[in-house]
Amino acid sequence: MNRDTNQRQALLKGLVSALIRSESIETTEAKAKAVKGLVEKLTTKAITGKLHDIRQIEEVIVDKELIGKLVHTIVPKLASRKGGYLRLTKTGIRAGDNASLVRMEFVYKKA
Repeated sequence: MNRDTNQRQALLKGLVSALIRSESIETTEAKAKAVKGLVEKLTTKAITGKLHDIRQIEEVIVDKELIGKLVHTIVPKLASRKGGYLRLTKTGIRAGDNASLVRMEFVYKKA
């Protein structure tokens, strides 16, 4: 992603926040692959729900409202899963720089 460490971390935190806010985002494949591991770890920590885990989530997600949404809205839908909380679906190629785009979304149990 050719950025300084601080810029890259800020980008990843922003993508995590956007994903939790809208539960589905479209981004480049490289960014999605970089953020997927981080979101999977945060989701696993939110499933356990211990105070220490919540505080570790707060290090990445600054907005308390988004933490509440993750813990109280998203995680109950994912609690039965043992992993693989995200789905990456290729959506096409960006016209400007020919970068491959993917839709990143949470995988909920089918009702």
